Amino acid sequence: MKTPKGFRLHIGIYGRRNVGKSSLLNALTRQNVAIVSDHPGTTTDPVEKPMELQPIGPVVFIDTAGIDDDGSIGELRIEKTHNCIQRTDVAILVANGDQWGTFESELTDRFRKNDIPFIVVFNKSDSISVTPELLSRLHESGSPTVSTSALSGDGLTELRKQLVAATPDDFMQSPRLISDLVPAGKTAVLVIPIDKEAPKGRLILPQVQTIRELLDNDSISIICKERELRAALENLKTPPALVVTDSQAFLKVAGDVPRSVPMTGFSILFARLKGDLTTLVKNTLAIEDLKPNDKILIAEACTHHPIADDIGRVKIPRWLRQYKGFPLEFTTFQGHDFPDDLASYSLVVHCGGCMNNRREMLSRMMMCSEAGVPITNYGLTIAYTLGIFSRALVPFPAALEVFSDTQG
Repeated sequence: MKTPKGFRLHIGIYGRRNVGKSSLLNALTRQNVAIVSDHPGTTTDPVEKPMELQPIGPVVFIDTAGIDDDGSIGELRIEKTHNCIQRTDVAILVANGDQWGTFESELTDRFRKNDIPFIVVFNKSDSISVTPELLSRLHESGSPTVSTSALSGDGLTELRKQLVAATPDDFMQSPRLISDLVPAGKTAVLVIPIDKEAPKGRLILPQVQTIRELLDNDSISIICKERELRAALENLKTPPALVVTDSQAFLKVAGDVPRSVPMTGFSILFARLKGDLTTLVKNTLAIEDLKPNDKILIAEACTHHPIADDIGRVKIPRWLRQYKGFPLEFTTFQGHDFPDDLASYSLVVHCGGCMNNRREMLSRMMMCSEAGVPITNYGLTIAYTLGIFSRALVPFPAALEVFSDTQG
């Protein structure tokens, strides 16, 4: 139950008001997670319920507001529902068996456009029958369907089977974070600065996940601060297979690590884990095309309280301004908030995305691509502006080749 949300399969539950979305969620989780009422529009904000769903493993169900909500407040609820699609790995579309129209068709079109597997669930099967014509039409379009009753439990076992079948292969065989770069028995040196942004008494999620994967892989982890790195390397009889650093310490670490030892940053590891590293590398080169007063979007997956020298609000803007030598304008979005209209931005700089699942990161990359706006991430931006871009990409030959090709 302590599995981070970024590693959970996100199952979104969508549909009109009062079709039984919340009742279905409660029945699936066997808990009263969501408020259930006969009054339409009971669910106003997305409700998330982490749980274990075997044999898939850790999942998070997202119960959303009705897609047919009305009024000015209803429009805001619908917008939040649409935003949930960006982070949905598998969708459940709940409908009444005698009701199918524009709302349902638009949702299935959006799922297909975003390559999201979905299941049409006709809830309330104990009181509303599905018309044969609708079933035939959905089956012809390749849409899997299940009839359920949240009250009696009928059909829930079949729905769970359908969820397993719809789970993407890349979730069942999730990409590796670092274990393919540091074989069993080999050593990784992890450089973790303890500064104002370091949480008291603990490590941040990317560092914890990296350490855990190395342990699971029977690799060796050596952890130190940037000031102790040189001594740590000198104490080793054999050079490490990889040095990984917090991006903020890139320059100091690059100066202390011999050129013969591969070096990168936690944020770049997560660029590969959560997104498409080669695309992000290519997009980083758009920094060269920035013009005075261009708008840059800083996107943070978590909702931490910024400090005086915050990396997203202070350090990255400062490094970019110093690199370009002219003023730039920065806007920050946090958590699951992300603008629909990206046309005014010249660049998006995203955090490592440890709090995002891969679907949400890839969805954001797709949105940027459709808007013609390049998107990169913190670690790649920092390495580029500090002049150590190619060195930070040495552990990733395909990404390094993409950069090298652009350099002629």
